[in-house]
Amino acid sequence: MPGDGALANLITAALSGRFPDADGGWRRVRPWRQGLEAIIAFTGHAVFAVELDIPDDQLASLGADGFGGAHNPRLVTSLAGPAAWIDCLDMLMARRGTGRADAPPRLVERPDLAAHPRARFAARLRDEPRVLGYEDRCRSAVVVLGKGVAGLTEIGFELEPGRRGQGAGADLVGDGLSAVPAGHPVVAAVSPGNAASVRVLLSAGFVPLGSLQLFRRTGCDRGPGLPTLARGG
Repeated sequence: MPGDGALANLITAALSGRFPDADGGWRRVRPWRQGLEAIIAFTGHAVFAVELDIPDDQLASLGADGFGGAHNPRLVTSLAGPAAWIDCLDMLMARRGTGRADAPPRLVERPDLAAHPRARFAARLRDEPRVLGYEDRCRSAVVVLGKGVAGLTEIGFELEPGRRGQGAGADLVGDGLSAVPAGHPVVAAVSPGNAASVRVLLSAGFVPLGSLQLFRRTGCDRGPGLPTLARGG
């Protein structure tokens, strides 16, 4: 199955409607990318993708539980440290790819868009990023696919401002999904306050699974600081 280990299995099962028991508990898994850690919450159950040097009793003492305690700001700031990068709390959404062997993807490789802020952001958090766009080089709409949360395919996107509010965002995401083999899970992380992107993902068939907070602990950052931008997947 695409993805890495226990967390990928949990996310894929949730996408199929099989969620962890809402028992108020939590579990831990290995982080999927060196230097990047995460807290994921499903309904009534939390998952800590944190390094082994953080003991269970430390998590428990900070109030870790599956009923909201896992996302207590005191907990993540204590784990991450005073000079850490802590991402916003995102909604974790998912659906499956639609690519077919008998039909080419509706987007093409667009290396000319690699400097787009969306592509740069993805490159800092995901492995093997692919920058895609429309064949028309006058279009700057971008989709970035990469090995992201739990090693699953993660999608990021951004539509040109002049085309927003017309349903073109959902079309862009749908076109990006045509570059992922049919049936393969695809995840997206979007700030709940970014209502426009949430609506786009819902329109494109994504369903909410839970919440996600990424962080890099003090001393674990790679290179210059992450760019600041509104999360749109």
